Amino acid sequence: MRVRVVGAGVMGRGIAQWAATAGHTVELADARPAAVGEAVEFTRSMLGRAVERGRLSAEQGAAAGALLVPLDSPWEPGPEVDLVVEAVREDLATKVEVFTRLAEVLPAHTVFTSNTSSIPITRIAASLADPSRLAGLHFFNPVPLMRLVEVVPGARTRPEIPGLLAEFVRGCGHRPVVVADTPGFLVNHAGRGLVTEALALVEEATAGVPTLDAIARDVLGLRMGPFELMDLTGLDVTDAVIDSVWQGFRCSDRLRPSFLTPNRVAAGLHGRKTGEGFYSYGDPGPSRAAEPPVVGDRGRVFRVAGSGVDATALRNRLVAVGGRFVDNPAVAAEGTPVLVPTWGTTVAALVAEHRLPPAGTVGVDPLSLAPGSGRIVLAATPAVDGTVVADARAVLAGPGGDPEERVVSVVRDTAGSVAQRLVASIVGVAASIAERDLASPEDVDLAVSLALGYPHGPLSWGDRIGARRLLALQTALFVTTGDPRYRPTRWVTERAQLGLPLTTPASGHHD
Repeated sequence: MRVRVVGAGVMGRGIAQWAATAGHTVELADARPAAVGEAVEFTRSMLGRAVERGRLSAEQGAAAGALLVPLDSPWEPGPEVDLVVEAVREDLATKVEVFTRLAEVLPAHTVFTSNTSSIPITRIAASLADPSRLAGLHFFNPVPLMRLVEVVPGARTRPEIPGLLAEFVRGCGHRPVVVADTPGFLVNHAGRGLVTEALALVEEATAGVPTLDAIARDVLGLRMGPFELMDLTGLDVTDAVIDSVWQGFRCSDRLRPSFLTPNRVAAGLHGRKTGEGFYSYGDPGPSRAAEPPVVGDRGRVFRVAGSGVDATALRNRLVAVGGRFVDNPAVAAEGTPVLVPTWGTTVAALVAEHRLPPAGTVGVDPLSLAPGSGRIVLAATPAVDGTVVADARAVLAGPGGDPEERVVSVVRDTAGSVAQRLVASIVGVAASIAERDLASPEDVDLAVSLALGYPHGPLSWGDRIGARRLLALQTALFVTTGDPRYRPTRWVTERAQLGLPLTTPASGHHD
């Protein structure tokens, strides 16, 4: 195939390298001719680096470099060009001009694609004489390493084009997902679940940024915490995507932005690229904050409140670390403090409902007790005695040097605690994507796990928790807070009622 890449910036260079490595002839063009030479030289150097690292043989690297064809102008005639990939700046008028001029010099069979990440494909196509030849082909940076491509048909894209593009992407070694032409497409839309909820937790002063990031990494298994991720991406970029997706879905409560980000962007706190964001980036860079020392009484006796799997997990933890506890309130000594697991609700609500001692009750997040979690998370109310919290932290941490020893964090009491709210939002947003049939459940999980690096696809993640248990979590969050952002989706509700996994596709029987 002969591919013309228009735009010799970071994305254009990456796309050119990727396609040439797969054996396609790649014409590289840019409105600034000097940029083309620089891009070809840079791309060939990257191919050389791939050879040095053993990703390509010397012959493969040389062959790919020979397939790069620099053009003096993007508007050169190209009777043999099969595919155009536009990778110019994110501006509707600029993209329309590119495709309008290309249509004058390229044959009618040439398929046009845009690498836009935020402009609807249908809006770009609407200004073209033949809107049926345009689709989206959205790559992620760095293109050669990020093995996912979103294929986005517009409202008038010819029906055979998405399949042809998916075959092309697959043939080049990446994984295609076909997604609807909606705000944020799939990955940028799905990614709002984590960051918007993390920002909401900061708004509510539930915990500091380092603690929230640590919980996301150690309890949920994310490679980076949400604030580390925003600093890496650039808060200016993140803020624009958050607003674009929210406004595009007519101010959906589930996608509601935070008031925190616009001011930080205005202050120039964009993250790594400006030297300061949620963290400061000097030389040698930010170090993760030290955990506060464990100072409580490891011998303190606690009562475990509640029943069911969460209370059992808490008792098992206490047994594993040699903690002393009682189950029966009738035999507990007067003043015995209480550990209570929370699921979707607050410690304060459980204190009121079960008449627990306000000064002596500490909440425990059951997700943080699960196998594989490296951090236990406690929740403290305004009424609890600080000594009780310190002792609970000491008991649940385990003896120093013990194989069962874990870090224990304390956060402000909030519905569902930190990890539950993050995972409920991640799954909730993904479920709303599947519910609207914007992408298949399989593609939702594939795209998010590949592009965002989550340990599981969000719907599969929900299945690991269980559809009924997840529904109970979302319902409790909604009832406790009254906030419609936590309203359970029809997708989760229906599958919980039917005993089906969240990854079960929608019925094919509809008008």
